[in-house]
Parts: sequence; C-alpha cells; structure tokens
Amino acid sequence: MTKERIFEFIVDDIHTVVAATSEGGLPVTCAIDVMDWDGGGLYFLTAKGKSFYRRLEETPYISLTGIKGEDTMHRIAVTVRGKVRPEGAEVLARLIQKNAYMREIYPTERSREALEAFCIYEGSAEWFDLSKRPIERFTLSFGGAVERGEEYSVGDGCTGCGRCLEVCPQNCIALAQSGAVIAQEHCLRCGNCMAVCPVGPIQRR
Repeated sequence: MTKERIFEFIVDDIHTVVAATSEGGLPVTCAIDVMDWDGGGLYFLTAKGKSFYRRLEETPYISLTGIKGEDTMHRIAVTVRGKVRPEGAEVLARLIQKNAYMREIYPTERSREALEAFCIYEGSAEWFDLSKRPIERFTLSFGGAVERGEEYSVGDGCTGCGRCLEVCPQNCIALAQSGAVIAQEHCLRCGNCMAVCPVGPIQRR
C-alpha cells in the first residue's frame, strides 16, 4: 500500500469525508470534499467566513475519515490526520477547475474571493479493509512525519503456549521458532492476545 493509492482512493472513490478539527480543546466535525492530491498531500477548500476556516487558522491540524462500500462487511475505511497549511491562488484555481460543481456554487471570480485552498502536507494515513479475509490494514506516514501507528507486538519471553492463537479473531498470529508473530497487516488491534498471554511479552506499542 502506498500514500498515492490512499490519496487517490480518498479523492476519486470517496471524495466527501467527515473532518475533525479542534475548538476550545474540544473536537468539532463537519463534512468536506477532498478535491485533489499530488505528491505533496491532499487538497480541499473552504470559505474564509466559515467557522471551519477559523478553526484551521487557530489549530492547523485535521483528521478526516471516509468510508466506501455497500455494507459493513464490504467497506473500506480510510483515515488521514496531519498538519494543514493554506495554499495560494494557483492551487485554488486548480481545485475549482477540477471540481465543476464549485463553479456552480461560486459562479463568479468575485464570489470565489471568499475561498481558501488548504493542503494536508504532513501526517499519517490508515487503510482498513473489512471486505478482505482476513481484514487488511496499513498505516503509513507522509511529508516527513514520524509514523505513530498503534500495534500489538510480541517481545522477548514468549513461551509459545499458543493461547493467543486461540483468541485471535482474524487468525493472524503464528508460532515461529522464536515465539508468536503477529501479522500486523491483518490485525484488528482488539487486544485479545495481550489479555490472555500468561507471561506478558505482548505489548501495545
């Protein structure tokens, strides 16, 4: 999985996502359209008079989630979180050109002066596909961010008792010569393995 695949999926297959920002230390959500992407990040726009714009100015960080699929067991969920920055007139013009409906909402050049384009340029992204058996998930960083994905991993001291295998809902744990090994790309992060481990080498990191 690559950031390009995730970005393309968000823009072309999902497009409208739920975005979370912060106001007074509390989360606030709204629906936004992610209108374009390139190697530098994901792009969206908003009007300068909206409270969403004010929140981005005060705390230039965003988290967004989009879902596509006919039902829970056939859906892909993608989450991106990271730093945002305003972009110039050239990027704004590109977004309006690519997304024709924006020209209907803001039909004149004068009316488009209210708009500002933003880029999510540094952060992390997670792909979570429930349609696969076992499930498929990937976490990656972009823009120079340090990846901070959560995972359960097995350290030194595993006795190979196999109790974790019995409770893993995705059967993504195997026993190797060194002990249990968790296939992170199929893990639900449920924590069952850590809960039943009798000796304690399984940790959430």
